[in-house]
Amino acid sequence: MGVIIAIMAMMLMMALGTALILTTSTESKIVMNFRNSSEAAYAADAALERAMDDLLTVPDWNTLLSGATTSAFVDGAPTGIRHLADGKELDLGEVLNFANCQKPTCSPSEYVAVTLERPWGPNNPVWQLYAYGKLNDLTPTGSVNSPFYVVVMVADDPSENDDDPRHDGVSQDNPGSGVLALRAEAFGPFGTHKVIELTVARTDSSQLERGYTGQRGEDEQNRRARKSPVQSPGKVVTQHSVDLTSGTFQ
Repeated sequence: MGVIIAIMAMMLMMALGTALILTTSTESKIVMNFRNSSEAAYAADAALERAMDDLLTVPDWNTLLSGATTSAFVDGAPTGIRHLADGKELDLGEVLNFANCQKPTCSPSEYVAVTLERPWGPNNPVWQLYAYGKLNDLTPTGSVNSPFYVVVMVADDPSENDDDPRHDGVSQDNPGSGVLALRAEAFGPFGTHKVIELTVARTDSSQLERGYTGQRGEDEQNRRARKSPVQSPGKVVTQHSVDLTSGTFQ
């Protein structure tokens, strides 16, 4: 009986020890995932800030929408495989296609298809690569130490009504005239992936006004959007709503 009781006590202690190890390991993974997710959000945000600096120097935004003009922050041709810090591969072409049609490859009909993610049909944004590279190369001083790779894409604002996502609208009646959509994606270790979307508009000054449209933490997103409303030339848009089916503003 004594041996049996001792064995049962040992099994109980082993179960308690195993549970403690699993709890500690799970907590460590939660902390690591939270850290990676937060770092990815800030990496994407930093890439957007860098891209917006270059946007100020582009007089004709149609060259952005055609893919003819890119940021100075690029690490080669806008195609091919990039290697992440953890050894995994990233295909820039697939990243672009997933943004445009949620598939590795896109057919012409899928660009204008009405879906839950892209309900604007002919006015669906056609994303073009604008800036891409390792976050470590974001500054010339090499002061950034991060395992993330960032990609910034640009497209015509889907609120336009001209059915031409390759050109910025010129009509004063076009609510998307002088407005661009930006999309930043950050890729990191353990499959970490964060996407931020925003809109930028020209103003009467040399600055750009922006408003967040993507997820990056509801409270911070709303706070920053209130500070930086989307602005069309000469007019500040403080509040509006959009019909996702027709793309019209109210």
